[in-house]
Amino acid sequence: MRVYLGADHAGFELKEKIKSYLQARPVKVEVIDCGAERFVDGDDYPKYMADVARHIKEDAEHNPSLGIIFGGSGTGEAIVANRFAHVRAVVYNGNDFEIVKLGREHNDCNVLSIGARFVNEKKTIEAVEMFLNTNFSHEERHADRIIMIEELSKN
Repeated sequence: MRVYLGADHAGFELKEKIKSYLQARPVKVEVIDCGAERFVDGDDYPKYMADVARHIKEDAEHNPSLGIIFGGSGTGEAIVANRFAHVRAVVYNGNDFEIVKLGREHNDCNVLSIGARFVNEKKTIEAVEMFLNTNFSHEERHADRIIMIEELSKN
């Protein structure tokens, strides 16, 4: 499985920790870091989130991949990612992990947006593991909704 990472200044430190975690975990994933490559105070998140989303979009039909993006709240980052066809981002900012699970099971989310100002490394690892280990349910009602969402992205 390929996992793309992206972060701005607010999420940089946490991205680096999660990158190390993913590279060392027993069940290997291919980690591709889309930046930032170094901490730059005040850098703008859209370019990093768009880079991750472009990769997810390009991979969608032939080799589906996942993305994990990091910013202050996770909200703006998810907004950018969700602008791309075939990309569905769920935000995790420290609340119930069930949101991550439902995002995968019901919405086939392929991007996890982390609100780095609201979570610690331990909670982020738990959310990441839930994201990586939960699959889309393929229930008809959920699959139909994904088709509806994809149709909207054509407008």
